[in-house]
Amino acid sequence: MSVPHVPVVVLGAGPTGITVATLLAQYGVDCLILDRWTQVYPQPRAVHLDDEIFRIVARLGIEAEFAAISRPALGLRLLDRSMTVLAEFSRDTALSRNGFPQANMFDQPEFEALLRTNLARCPRAELRGGVEVTDVSAVGADRVRVTYSDRSDGSEHVVEADYVLGCDGANSIARRCIRSRMDDLGFEQRWLVVDVATAADLDQWEGVHQVCDPHRAATYMRIGATRYRWEFQLRDPETAADYPTLDALAPLLRPWVDGVPTDDLTLVRVTEYTFRAQLADRWRRGRVFLLGDAAHLTPPFIGQGMGAGMRDAMNLAWKVAGVLTATLDTDVLDTYEKERKPHARAMIRLALGIGRAMTAGGEFGDVL
Repeated sequence: MSVPHVPVVVLGAGPTGITVATLLAQYGVDCLILDRWTQVYPQPRAVHLDDEIFRIVARLGIEAEFAAISRPALGLRLLDRSMTVLAEFSRDTALSRNGFPQANMFDQPEFEALLRTNLARCPRAELRGGVEVTDVSAVGADRVRVTYSDRSDGSEHVVEADYVLGCDGANSIARRCIRSRMDDLGFEQRWLVVDVATAADLDQWEGVHQVCDPHRAATYMRIGATRYRWEFQLRDPETAADYPTLDALAPLLRPWVDGVPTDDLTLVRVTEYTFRAQLADRWRRGRVFLLGDAAHLTPPFIGQGMGAGMRDAMNLAWKVAGVLTATLDTDVLDTYEKERKPHARAMIRLALGIGRAMTAGGEFGDVL
């Protein structure tokens, strides 16, 4: 039997994968997106994008829809452990030189739902969820074969593509199949992430709060009309299991919710994340490319993790489309890693600098 063919297969239907697939479809390129989940992953993760990434959102055609679910932030405040303001970095909540607010807070599942609804309007893009990609391999010089199984019945399927774009996250099979490895840039911290919903007025400054405390660094931000996010650095041997309820979280939340009755707060979730800084040593082998978390992991201190993946998508989509339509030479694909990798590395280093300033302790941390 003949193996079905599609010009581009995208692995992963997160923000990076849906963005690159939508752009390709807008350029007239047929693509198939494969994802292990049938629906949007329900838990919030990313909560911020800047005015440059908002431009990409507008390019996708959902500017108004995103504006309706996002909230411009006033910027960033650095605080000491007593909540005294050490420094403030303002952001313009009106239109920046890029045409959008400089800092925008949102709920990731809502944003991903917008992205998928928009993708459904692109007849050249097909999203196939509930599958597990098991192999990515070259077939000659001009084809890539992707093998995947249906998670509902275990049946195996094969598709061939001119190009495969691995947007499949930190545990990327695309990265493994092209024998790329993640270089550790020397940062690993465990953090408690808390999402709360409330209609109560917390009477807080409408920007991101970074508590620079070497004993317990913390972050607070309002991400919606009634949604709030806190992140607290965990100390050994603490785990998320130590903070299962609002009562257990009360000592951590108190600086922001003091005076608000517990009954007025709803704990949406509490979980533990390990923040890492890593960069793939190679972003391409032949016709397989890595994008987003498959290529780089950025600590969240400057809110650029998700945006970095969307920048990858914007950089690569028009190049792949140009090659497939024979309007660009294949050499243009060599510029993807050359252009994006140095920027990703710079953003990771900036995030590391901010993160270490928040959490280092000793003479360096005490300066803050």
